[in-house]
Amino acid sequence: MEFNLNKMIRPHLAGVKSYQTLRDSFLDKKVVFLDANENPFGEFNRYPDGDPIQLKMKLAEINQSKTENLFLGNGSDELIDLTMRIFCEPTKDSILIMDPSFVMYEIYAKMNNVKVEKLQLNSDFELKKDSFLNTISKSQAKVLFLCSPNNPTGNSIDDLEFYIQNFTGIVVVDEAYIEFSPEDSAVNLLSKYPNVIVLKTLSKAFGMAGLRIGVGFASPEIASLFIQLKPPYNISSESQRLALEQLQNLEELKNNISIILNEKENFRVGLETISSATKIFPSDANFFLIKFKDAELVYQKILKENILTSLRHPALKNCLRISVGTADENSKLLSALSQI
Repeated sequence: MEFNLNKMIRPHLAGVKSYQTLRDSFLDKKVVFLDANENPFGEFNRYPDGDPIQLKMKLAEINQSKTENLFLGNGSDELIDLTMRIFCEPTKDSILIMDPSFVMYEIYAKMNNVKVEKLQLNSDFELKKDSFLNTISKSQAKVLFLCSPNNPTGNSIDDLEFYIQNFTGIVVVDEAYIEFSPEDSAVNLLSKYPNVIVLKTLSKAFGMAGLRIGVGFASPEIASLFIQLKPPYNISSESQRLALEQLQNLEELKNNISIILNEKENFRVGLETISSATKIFPSDANFFLIKFKDAELVYQKILKENILTSLRHPALKNCLRISVGTADENSKLLSALSQI
């Protein structure tokens, strides 16, 4: 079936126009700005670029994409929320998510009054083709969210393209951890599948969580929709400036990723000596999902050592998600675990 974007968009949005500003056309000129009721004094008195082209150009270069395929959000969370607001009618439409997966998909669905359907993963938290085909044969979902590597389980989806091929609606591939993974980015599939949206972030591998920058890739038609319907000035001036500054040091950022991956392997070896840990799940991310005999007990014990881990997802009985930290941080955790 041929993909028809116009049939995917909520009908009433056809008449919605984005907030218009002419300022972006004058940023490289010496213009007296008396258009936006700003305070004329102060370091941060001016609104940021509404569509930060320099940052987008750098991100397009890094991801071997084009700026017309790219759009930005205040964290990828904003882009998840926008996806539902653009494509899903409240009370009528539904999304399809893996279970377990990133909790914000379901939270934003509830906030937007959108129904949630679930793809149950197997006992190793893998998505299986026969289960997927059986689910979508009965599904009414308009948007499919695929998180790969998956949060909180850490594993990548095997043969991701199969799931994209077999879903007729919008497919959102959430790649927040892709830089830690040996798998190729789904950005490479955009020219082949016009229904795909790929979400990335500068928060994880690039170490800029405090800047809150989510990065989306899609066809120019879908990208322009997000740019049109996003909140105005959604990326602050400082976030734009600092992100662009950090991305100039790409080799250093890549080196940090290598350090994390090396430490991750050391961490895994150490975890295998912990008697209370019954299973360490395979991970392509910068964290491990670990099953314990009693995860609540372990969580509380290491919390007393001032070490905070994640014990949140209802589908992960007796499991903790633990990030890979520095060598010293990991050593401190392993020492605490060995006492349990």
